[in-house]
Amino acid sequence: MESRSFAAPDLPGGATSDKRRTLRRKAQHSSTVLDGGQLADFKPDDAAPATQARVLRVAVPTPLRRLFDYRPAGAPPAGGWRAGIRVKVPFGRRELVGIVIACAAESDLPLAQLKPIVACLDAEPLPADWLWLCEFTARYYQHALGDTLHNALPVPLRQGRPLEARTRERWRLETAETTALEQLGRAPRQRELVTLLAQHRHGLVTSAVSAQGFTRAQLQGLARRGLVSCHEEPLTAATALSGPLLATPALTLNREQAAALAALHEGLDRYHPCLLHGVTGSGKTEVYLQLIEAVLGQGKQALVLVPEIGLTPQTLARFRKRFRVPVVALHSGLTDLERLDAWEAARSGRAPVVIGTRSAIFTPLARPGAIIVDEEHDGSFKQQDGLRYHARDLAIARAHREGIPILLGSATPSLESLAQARSGRYRHLRLTTRASRHAPARLELTDLRGRVRQGGLIPPVIEAIRQALAAEGQVLVFINRRGFSPSLACHQCGWIAECRHCDSRLTLHRQPPRLVCHHCEHQQPQPDACPSCGSADLRPLGAGTERTEETLATLFPQTPIYRIDRDSTRRKEALDQVLGEIRRGEPSLLVGTQMLAKGHHLPHVTLVVVVNADAGLYASDFRALEQSAQLLIQVAGRAGRAERPGRVLVQTLHPDDPNLRLLADSGYDALAYQLLEERRLAALPPYRHLALARFEAVKEDDAQATAAAAGEALREWLAARGSPVHALGPVPAPMERRQNRYHVQLMLSAERRSALHEAAAWLVTRLEQESSRRVRWSLDVDPMTLS
Repeated sequence: MESRSFAAPDLPGGATSDKRRTLRRKAQHSSTVLDGGQLADFKPDDAAPATQARVLRVAVPTPLRRLFDYRPAGAPPAGGWRAGIRVKVPFGRRELVGIVIACAAESDLPLAQLKPIVACLDAEPLPADWLWLCEFTARYYQHALGDTLHNALPVPLRQGRPLEARTRERWRLETAETTALEQLGRAPRQRELVTLLAQHRHGLVTSAVSAQGFTRAQLQGLARRGLVSCHEEPLTAATALSGPLLATPALTLNREQAAALAALHEGLDRYHPCLLHGVTGSGKTEVYLQLIEAVLGQGKQALVLVPEIGLTPQTLARFRKRFRVPVVALHSGLTDLERLDAWEAARSGRAPVVIGTRSAIFTPLARPGAIIVDEEHDGSFKQQDGLRYHARDLAIARAHREGIPILLGSATPSLESLAQARSGRYRHLRLTTRASRHAPARLELTDLRGRVRQGGLIPPVIEAIRQALAAEGQVLVFINRRGFSPSLACHQCGWIAECRHCDSRLTLHRQPPRLVCHHCEHQQPQPDACPSCGSADLRPLGAGTERTEETLATLFPQTPIYRIDRDSTRRKEALDQVLGEIRRGEPSLLVGTQMLAKGHHLPHVTLVVVVNADAGLYASDFRALEQSAQLLIQVAGRAGRAERPGRVLVQTLHPDDPNLRLLADSGYDALAYQLLEERRLAALPPYRHLALARFEAVKEDDAQATAAAAGEALREWLAARGSPVHALGPVPAPMERRQNRYHVQLMLSAERRSALHEAAAWLVTRLEQESSRRVRWSLDVDPMTLS
């Protein structure tokens, strides 16, 4: 079996100028869309007409960045061999499901030496737009095409399941009820069944009939008499409704919303990137809904991306309440078959509206009309391991290729999107007023220095909480640390509980009592005495959500308290149940992490307390201040979203910090534009593009040696070509030891994406050929974090 290189770069040992030109062209092709250029259609190299195909070039789910040649076997698909058809192929001692990428008349090896495929799994190829997106993703993020395709498919399709909708039976009464009853005579159960079906004009599915106590035999008996009929229908998005599109009328837009919607309508028939920059509570979702209404009116589909699974039920409920068409969801909380059903419904066009989290960007659409990315700034859109793609950036590439509008919405846009809007590449649409007519609450900085704290809270803040509850309001206490305490220390000798696998401290949890590493998930019992000196005087340092909850329960024993973090919402639908309780509006205390800060509409919250605003202000990552500011503004936006105005108290040890003061006095926009200027002067994203090569090994020397050799070779290669790319490092990662492995990083930096991709492709090829099995490596293009 022959292996064939996918987008093969210039090899370390030297290569022809043709190969270098090919690499340069492909690197340019991979990056132009994100810089506002044009994209050519994806056409696999060396493609041959289906009738001449004697060789199938197949992408197999492996880390190898190449295609593999196989011989066709058995009867070809009805339309002949084409790109996008799934096949089962032998691969070593296994059989894997791969996807045909190209057909050719010849191979570099004799045809007789090629292994035949085991089976053809599809009569029709997978959608061309989906195949293009996967190929673009693999090329842009320097990832193996086979593994990219594998990750983009629903699990059952990876396993070889046929690409067809699961169906169910629906039973309908075919005659008038009186006529049917006359024909039945004395058959009481069948008469009752006829009466039941007569009450449902659209019929009932088999499970609903069974739930009423009737059997399949009784249904079949009526069918033999010609009184009922059975129809197969898809399990998901089965009903194509006729009549009005809207189930509930659209809301009246204010002047700014109407202007934004009018601007969006101007670009419904073309690629039209827009940034909807609206303060929290300004009605961005209503603009989304009315844009989708226009898209559906054209007979097209809309894809909506949300950052967190916790936002999906809220968004789904609002969209389903508005539209009389199927609205399907795609997120990690579904079973594999449920995800396949939704994926297939979108592919076939039965689902006009698709709402999903990050991976939903790979959902094929039969009639794409628009893509919406809500909370576009959110880091959850970036996959942090394996295929390290960014769903927002892929959404932009996809919209460009499809020639459809894309809307990026946020109250705190990323600096990348703001820079694109300032340059004119994106249309900048602003919403500056809230639907409630109250101005967004200002941040009130509260000095923690020298103050006694209870559960992280100081007396003036506790008094403000007491007043808000007395006024029948709800209070959100935001602390972005789960657990009881970030550290456990000995008061006698200063010992601190640290993870034995990572360079980090263990977090104390009380429910149940244990010490947990939030980086590697290592757990161990809470000690009764100090392991260093034997003292029993072990004290928790700092506060987490559990400790703050315990303190508030002591201070306000009659007030319901809801803790919302990853620990308290592990059970399926737990978050929905808690949010349902909160939305009843009774005075209560909400203690939560950033899960509560992202897009939730909490109309009864009148006070927000940020327990500690300093955690991200002085971190080593250059994005830390941007992300901290976004989080503060987002959590502050939960206050005052309805009739009553809100208040936000921010506890800090650095109330005079100029950045924090600018955020509090002038808002996010002022700080963001200042940060943009700092990034420009420092040659950092979005004014320069990065790729981060990460190396990890059990032995520190192995990681360092491999990274150093790669860095030296890369710098020689760059110098020989006069490349403008800079190679920085290697240096230890900010947390050098994680999960008993040492981590080292090598950074590539360039002003032009094409130059960066050319260098990254060369580095990837060298690492594939020369890296040791003792060292793992990965490449992260456009990294969102340097840790």
